[in-house]
Amino acid sequence: MSDLLEIKDLTYRKNLRVILDNVNLNIESGKIIALLGENGAGKTTLMRIITGIAKHYKGSVAVAGKEKEAERKSALSMTDSLKGFSDSVTIGWVRDFYNKIYSDFDKEQFEELLKFMKLNYDMKLGQISRGMREKLVIALTLSRKVKLYLLDEPFSGIDPMSRKRIINSILLWKDEDSTLIISDHFVNEISSILDEVIIVKDKTIASHISADEIREQGKSIEQYYEDFYQDEVSE
Repeated sequence: MSDLLEIKDLTYRKNLRVILDNVNLNIESGKIIALLGENGAGKTTLMRIITGIAKHYKGSVAVAGKEKEAERKSALSMTDSLKGFSDSVTIGWVRDFYNKIYSDFDKEQFEELLKFMKLNYDMKLGQISRGMREKLVIALTLSRKVKLYLLDEPFSGIDPMSRKRIINSILLWKDEDSTLIISDHFVNEISSILDEVIIVKDKTIASHISADEIREQGKSIEQYYEDFYQDEVSE
């Protein structure tokens, strides 16, 4: 079986500074994966490169066997801050915009997600809280029928109880053969749904390991992540 995501010899510089260096990564279909690393490690940059937003890198990136940016974009969905939308527009307007732009947008699934998130079409972006906005972003992202989902810090503004409900329901909203990569600091909260863990450190992929392998070591995902950094410091 071919990999859903293939990254080979990736190096990315911005303003003469190396952000990512010699990144190699292969990810299969049907996985839920945590992308972990300290702030500034390059997690968001890596996601932006995968989507084609960040350009002028060296190396190759392929999603579902497609290397061209336009073709990659059609195979993936990434969380968006919605900064390009006026505060005066309603959630219903945003839904209609997504439906026009993305042929893979599933309006029925979006409606189900919206109800689950306790949002409604008449709400204006400028009148909803940060947490409600993040719930909307998650709903929009997961309502596209694609092979790869990239969630970049999706839960930071959401209250703990809602966050737990959303995380526990993610399996219901993704197709069995699609893959979801979550960059998040709430490691202990997402650990139960994870298949794999990727750690970005020193500008590259420092660890790519199955969650079961970590559990077989008698460690939690969070403990492995913390110990990984501690072990590096000890060396």
